[in-house]
Formats: sequence, C-alpha cells, structure tokens
Amino acid sequence: MYKAKVNVTLRPSILDPKGKAAHHALQNLGLNDVQQVRIGKFIELDVNADSKEAATKVVESACAQLLANEVMEDYEISFED
Repeated sequence: MYKAKVNVTLRPSILDPKGKAAHHALQNLGLNDVQQVRIGKFIELDVNADSKEAATKVVESACAQLLANEVMEDYEISFED
C-alpha cells in the first residue's frame, strides 16, 4: 500500500480569484508582508500497488482523468515513506 500526496495548483498564467480574495483579506487583517496568495488543492490517495512505479501510474491517471484540469492546473505527486 502506498500513500500518495498530490498538490494541485493553478498554472502561474491563470488568474486565481480565491487567492486574490484571500490576499485582500490578509491585508485587511494587517498582514501586509504577504505579497501573493495562490490557492490549490491537496489530495491524499491510498493506492494498492505492487511497486512505487505502478502506484505512480495509477495516481497520474487519476490526476489526468479527474483530480486536475491539465489545461489550467499543474500537479505534483509525492509518496509518504
């Protein structure tokens, strides 16, 4: 069993209205040292696979088919040891 962690973020060229709203709210709270906020998704998957390579293929497939919009988002996969 492999525990995959996936971070999905908007591509830098895509506007992030949630991040912009959070940045504005932080400034209203007096946290003016925060220069930019980008908001994404964090997903954990338990994958039953024979190898890390097989688990990686399963997670990449899940990201490409459902978890990430590859037109607008990038994703990064890591595995817990």
